[in-house]
Amino acid sequence: MHDEPRMAEAALAAVTLAATVCRQVQRNLDDVRRILKDDKSPVTIADYASQAIVARELTRLLGEEPVLVAEETSTFLRDDDHAAHLDATLAATREVWEDCDADSLLRMIDVGCGDTHHHGFWTLDPIDGTKGFLRNQQYAIALAYIQRGEPVIGVMACPNLSRDFNAPLDEPDPVGSLYLAIRGQGVEEFPCLPPGEASRTDRARLSRPMRGEHAPLRVCGSVESAHSSDEGTEAVLAAVGGGNERVRLDSQAKYAVVARGQADAYMRLPTRKGYVERIWDHAAGALVASEAGCFVTDIHGRALDFSKGRGLEANTGILCAPAAAHGALLGAIEATRPKA
Repeated sequence: MHDEPRMAEAALAAVTLAATVCRQVQRNLDDVRRILKDDKSPVTIADYASQAIVARELTRLLGEEPVLVAEETSTFLRDDDHAAHLDATLAATREVWEDCDADSLLRMIDVGCGDTHHHGFWTLDPIDGTKGFLRNQQYAIALAYIQRGEPVIGVMACPNLSRDFNAPLDEPDPVGSLYLAIRGQGVEEFPCLPPGEASRTDRARLSRPMRGEHAPLRVCGSVESAHSSDEGTEAVLAAVGGGNERVRLDSQAKYAVVARGQADAYMRLPTRKGYVERIWDHAAGALVASEAGCFVTDIHGRALDFSKGRGLEANTGILCAPAAAHGALLGAIEATRPKA
């Protein structure tokens, strides 16, 4: 891959700026809801602003528009009925891009309509964990560079995730956490601060601690029951045996919590047959976890395949854990799978 360090630093800068804007919108949730008369409008505004900022920063820092595959398009904001949402998105974006106009904003959002058939492309979830964002809890801005079907750079901002393991996961942290993973080079964790406020000495190489022999198995899952089968999860944990704890939080922050040893596994069991995960929901987080020493596969033990377009078409569900826990959980999933 050409100029990997430059690409990684550009991704860091882009995601950090986007996190700055998302945090500002989240601080003003009630004001945005009141103005737009829409309970979900704050996350809509932050989503579009985040995507535009990342696309613009990658373009500015790398010298050309990136091939970017992202979650949003500008269609909603181009509708005259949503002019107030466009104005609010512009106002949010101008927190870090002062001379942004409507045409530039919409064009940068649509940079995210890139083609996955390139041998290398970026994928972005501008706000992963929208309900967590609206609850003022966990969410992530997740950007990854995928080369020939594998994530090779992953940057993930978790603006509400404390670096202190003793801090409650359901309470927002004023600083948050930021992660950079490069394939084969490990993963770093540092404060999620605006550009210029964090020094390089704040970076820490992430090293997952060993789990105690008799410690309970702490398994991450989604807050929203629609995202993973609770019944299936309980059956798997019963099959594993021993003590276990459920850790519930939104977004790809789950990958970070497992990567740093605050939990032992992240399991996502499909709630319906045929459901396909989106690549931007997993690319950055999966690389962070794997570079910290975890195994990241689907629930059949297959490596995640990011070469099939916008979906993980060759995979079913997600299982992320260090080796011993991964093997035990994979066996339990197989043992509890309904027989045809």
